[in-house]
Amino acid sequence: MIDILPQIAHNYIAQAAFWGWFTAQAIKFVWQLVRHGKFRPERLVGSGGFPSSHTSFVIATTTAIYLKNGVSDLFILSLVFSIVVMYDASGVRLEAGKQAQILNQIVEYFTKKNIPVQITRKEALKELLGHTPVEVFGGLILGILVAYIQFYYIYNGVL
Repeated sequence: MIDILPQIAHNYIAQAAFWGWFTAQAIKFVWQLVRHGKFRPERLVGSGGFPSSHTSFVIATTTAIYLKNGVSDLFILSLVFSIVVMYDASGVRLEAGKQAQILNQIVEYFTKKNIPVQITRKEALKELLGHTPVEVFGGLILGILVAYIQFYYIYNGVL
């Protein structure tokens, strides 16, 4: 098991996937800091927001597989997986976030009216789960760019 970690760390596809995810999370963190003036370290790992790190992660992986192996069975599998992740991010998870927001408002209303509820506002449901189509598109573009930069400048030894 220990021998596999260095192999993963030095694998181009794994590196592209990591940098796709990390870059998206870093952009979210910096955007939160610049736009809202709030230092929110949870934005480095949290879901939701622009760009979609889930999308950037899977698209960087898919692009890296394509750049390394062409249109292979593995590329097609990764592409299908990526489409499912993007659909889930902008569909199911986005709607779940909206439902959580409404449920949290109901809990807050009940709490103000002294109506007993099982969950408190302190334990609120997570609202920032999914992504708008623009956030998913941003993750798509970022994932492709990261994989191309990784491939042409690092993997091929230009840098």
